[in-house]
Amino acid sequence: MGFESSERYVASTVMQSVKILVVGAFGVGKTTLIGSVSEIPPLRTEETMTAASIGVDSLAGLDGKHTTTVAMDFGRITLNPEIVLYLFGTPGQKRFWNLWEGLADGAVGALVIVDTRRLEDSFEVFDQLELHTQVPFAVAVNQFPGAPHYDTEQLREALDLLPETPIVYCDARDRGSSLQTLIRLVEYAIKVRRNSEVA
Repeated sequence: MGFESSERYVASTVMQSVKILVVGAFGVGKTTLIGSVSEIPPLRTEETMTAASIGVDSLAGLDGKHTTTVAMDFGRITLNPEIVLYLFGTPGQKRFWNLWEGLADGAVGALVIVDTRRLEDSFEVFDQLELHTQVPFAVAVNQFPGAPHYDTEQLREALDLLPETPIVYCDARDRGSSLQTLIRLVEYAIKVRRNSEVA
């Protein structure tokens, strides 16, 4: 995918920038989602996994995974002529979670990506998110081929989510699907902010 030089710069019509955190367990598709929607070449801090990760990072259910994010991913997407989203993806492994707090600073919302093949890996992600951030979040179920399907109420119960927390099914490889997921999060974050201002 090629990028024109004009696409590297934010349009002069943009009046508001919004920071979004993209979080999730190891290997759920954070880097893939940011790469699929970013209108600029995404910044990636991926490194090849080595023997040092054996016994530290579980690759169960992750056949073909050879790289991992060690700091963050960054991308940009213009939602409309006036609003641009800056996407910050966090590392999935627990040993890098000390970076979350800094990455979350100034974020209006977080997108939590989950993989139903390894749903239990997401439990600590939600704990970490609630411990180190106070941002509203939506859940994106990345639909891997052959992954078990659960309806929203089953997922809400398994993940102990509030009734108002959005749950969206997506394919992180597909730009349109990923974009709709981010729009849903932004709409929810705006609603939460308005409600807090009224209260």
